[in-house]
Amino acid sequence: MLSETIVQEIQAEMSHYPERRAACIEALKIVQRHQGWVSNESLRDTAAILGMSPAELDNVATFYNLIFRRQVGRHVVFLCDSISCWVMGAEGLRAHLRSRLGIDLGETTADGRFTLLPIACLGTCDHAPALMIDEELHRDLTPERLDRVLDRLAAEAA
Repeated sequence: MLSETIVQEIQAEMSHYPERRAACIEALKIVQRHQGWVSNESLRDTAAILGMSPAELDNVATFYNLIFRRQVGRHVVFLCDSISCWVMGAEGLRAHLRSRLGIDLGETTADGRFTLLPIACLGTCDHAPALMIDEELHRDLTPERLDRVLDRLAAEAA
């Protein structure tokens, strides 16, 4: 069941479009912002508001890699796996993350703090390797720089 706040935000977003189903991506982002991911129940309720079938909305949700159809950690780490990042050391960052967090691609830490996912390209090839945590881009990374970012996130959570 969607909260009244979520429903109101989706309805406000629909008002910007001539057809309500055109707001589907923004509606999914609203649900995810409030709930952390888009569950089957949330997808069904959102589809009803938009005048879509759940299957139609699921097709949209699963097309975009920034819409999560299963639960993720509080922080989502997107490791760029483009050729530029790979050449510049992304595999070393992946190994460092695996060692530091105890997870590999597609996994979430036991405490639910981090999920590690690959992303095709972050569009910052001239500053590879790169990753994005939540909506914050980190470029020209080394394991030491990555540790500082992770330490900062850990301190914020404490």
